[in-house]
Order: sequence, then structure tokens, then C-alpha cells
Amino acid sequence: MTMRDIATAIKRVESVLHKRPQAGLQDDAPATSRWEGNARVLSRHPSGLHVVTDMPKELGGTGDQVTPGWLMRAALASCATTGIVMAAAKQDIALRSLEVVACSQSDARGMLGMTDITGASVPAGPTAVELRVSICAPGVSDARLQALVKACSLCAPVSCAMESAVPVTLRIDVLAA
Repeated sequence: MTMRDIATAIKRVESVLHKRPQAGLQDDAPATSRWEGNARVLSRHPSGLHVVTDMPKELGGTGDQVTPGWLMRAALASCATTGIVMAAAKQDIALRSLEVVACSQSDARGMLGMTDITGASVPAGPTAVELRVSICAPGVSDARLQALVKACSLCAPVSCAMESAVPVTLRIDVLAA
């Protein structure tokens, strides 16, 4: 698909959503994860696509797969990259290159339910997250590219979910043994 094809698809969807805003409300495809033994987990999309995660050897895994935390960073980086590509296509900006790196800092004590030296709970999730965007589009000013990236950060679903701390409802079904 070319950048022009992407722009055409976006304009078509925007046209529909302007006429029928309710068409934008949808249930997202669920991710179903199943324990495969040890620290290995298989997560499946309804289409059948899947990804396997594991933990490092230090935490009981084999270390031969990505971790769930890495998947979060990958989701953040790929969502930002996709949003920038879509916006560039919509604005008829011909990108030469685009790379987004998502970095975070976490404390493993939080994942293990540990406390710090004062007895306070250590956060289980990242305490700092950074997106590093490298972008090149010949003939487009630095200011325009920076504005494009900043505007996209306001519309990226993954970063918006992280920033607004979307509440997670927990429902537990205990199965018969």
C-alpha cells in the first residue's frame, strides 16, 4: 500500500465518521493469553495470529522469547510509528525514514510485590517512559516534522491509554478442578 492509498483510506473513514460518529465506537479485538507451562505464555488474536512471551532466566523463564513488558514498549513504538505514517500520508509528506524507539525504566521489585526500604509498595509498571523519534522527509522543514510528531502523540491509542491510566476491570472465573 502506498502513502497515497493510506491517505485515501483515511479520508474515506473520516468521511463516514463525520456522517455517522457512532460508527467509530467499537469493541477492540480481544487478546487471549494462555499459560503454556513454566513462565511461557501464548497470546492469540481472534484471527489466529499469536505471540509467545517468556521471562528472563533470572525470573524462572528460558529467556528465549520477548517479555510482556517488551510487548508493551513494542505496542507503544509501533502505535506511534503507525500514527506518524498515517498523518504524513494525510498531509502528503513523503517520508524517507522513520524510526521510533520506546524506552522505559522499571523496578523488578514491583513485579514481585515487594516494598522499598520504607515499606512503601514499589510500582509494578514502568516509572519512566520515553519515545525517541527519528524522522526524515526531504523538502519538509524540521518545524513541520516536529509538529507532525507532536500532534500524532495526542492521537496514538497506546500512549493515550498509558498516559490516562485507563481503569482495568478484573473479572475472575474460577473453573472446576
